[in-house]
Amino acid sequence: MDLSIPANRVPHILFLYWVIKIASTTLGETGADMFSMTYDIGYGNTILLFMGLFLLFLSLKLKLKRYEPTLYWLTFTATAIAGTAISDFIDRTLGLGYAWGSLLLVSLLGLILGVWYAKEKSIRVECITTTPSEIFYWSAFLIANTLGTAAGDFLADDIGMGFAQSALLIGMLLAGIVLLHYYTRVSKVLLFWLAFVLTRPFGATFGDLLTKTHDKGGLDLGTIGSSAFFAIILVFAVVKEISQERTLSCRINPK
Repeated sequence: MDLSIPANRVPHILFLYWVIKIASTTLGETGADMFSMTYDIGYGNTILLFMGLFLLFLSLKLKLKRYEPTLYWLTFTATAIAGTAISDFIDRTLGLGYAWGSLLLVSLLGLILGVWYAKEKSIRVECITTTPSEIFYWSAFLIANTLGTAAGDFLADDIGMGFAQSALLIGMLLAGIVLLHYYTRVSKVLLFWLAFVLTRPFGATFGDLLTKTHDKGGLDLGTIGSSAFFAIILVFAVVKEISQERTLSCRINPK
């Protein structure tokens, strides 16, 4: 290994990445509902708890200066749970509603990506080697996860599609992005961010489908059992990634 080349701090975007990401984002939905509603600690306290964990994990991650699967996915899952609680707080406690909440979060995400590009001349996510880039990376991820929750709730509740139909629609959009990735020359960076945002409402609507009561269109499996199920999937997938772990290097920047 050439020690003069900074280590990559994030994973390459492979199939296993998306498996873990969807498990983590679904856990973000069920986990946030478990703490805020099942355990009744409220949205505010859930935000404080998981934003605190996010900042703790992120500080450790920044000091490490390389990719380590367990710490990376702990940081990511904290953003998923915090993002769900933040979205619910904006939409319900502050009363902005899903549509205005989604618009606000789209604007924030666009602002972060714009500043990131202006400073770093790239918003690539497969090659992060500096602390400023990694801070932009996690800031964008936190906002994108929050946006995904609001967008999923907008489809399921405001438009009235319900959880199952919303998850199906988003799944079809994701399948379309996969086809664009493999069979067109559309920017891979653009497709990543579209897929990243869309996997969040997919996880949110699928999580709600599992946990909400029958009268609300869900399967009423409960937040505790559903969270445990996706936590187990997440652990097994991360263990699998650890077993495949290798020194990561940055690839040529795709257009």
